Amino acid sequence: MAVLVQQDRCREAEAEAQDILRAITRLAHLTEVRDTELAALINLAAALNGQGRYEEAEAIARGNLTRADELTTDDLRHILARSLNGQGQYEEALAEVRRLAPVGRADSGAVDLAKARALHGLGRRSEAEATARRALTACEQLLHPAHPRTQEALTLLALVTAEDPAPE
Repeated sequence: MAVLVQQDRCREAEAEAQDILRAITRLAHLTEVRDTELAALINLAAALNGQGRYEEAEAIARGNLTRADELTTDDLRHILARSLNGQGQYEEALAEVRRLAPVGRADSGAVDLAKARALHGLGRRSEAEATARRALTACEQLLHPAHPRTQEALTLLALVTAEDPAPE
């Protein structure tokens, strides 16, 4: 599912997540499925975000925060920040981003990218540009040039820098 989301094949990822969640329902009485279920829900929410279905992704993220461990909580908060940015709720997205910290190579630029998007939405152009540049640098250092996050950082930076500078 995660690979499908990364490849922007979000409808396929959503279908895969739904299949896994249906199977988990049948297995729940036989074995512990919490971790598998949370992983499927995280990927489902990411797939929904990728399809612009931000309200649904937000509901999944918020609804599972209380049962998540530390690492899963970070995943859910990142999904929540992305869904809030997608809904234009930039202050709340920025608050969620501030609770996150980059975890490693797999997250290269992700936190700064979410933060830059929120700052841009709030009209804080210079901060958004600096943060988008940091995100792009991290992506370029640790990810393949064709990685979707690298492309997302390039697109956001182009959007932020294409605008007229804010009056000083």
